[in-house]
Amino acid sequence: MKHILWLLRWILKIAIFFTLFAFALNNQQVATVHFFFGNYWLAPMVLVVLGTFAIGVVVGVLGMAPWWWRHHQAKHEATSSQAEPNGPATPPLYADGI
Repeated sequence: MKHILWLLRWILKIAIFFTLFAFALNNQQVATVHFFFGNYWLAPMVLVVLGTFAIGVVVGVLGMAPWWWRHHQAKHEATSSQAEPNGPATPPLYADGI
């Protein structure tokens, strides 16, 4: 079963690679990206799309960083408070379970 899953993962990776490769080959025409003040950038379409994707990933990671940091701090505080003893544990009211 593990061999079949391994094979399916590799088939999926190969399919994604060839899809992206075909996308890159089909989008070689030059695109113009216009910036402010009359500045522009001439680049192949695939580089424009790749650059936009990379900028989106960076913005997403930076947007998640505060949430991740708060979550990390809360988890760290919870584990450190569990490690500190609060004193002797109180015994149950009925030791025999009644």
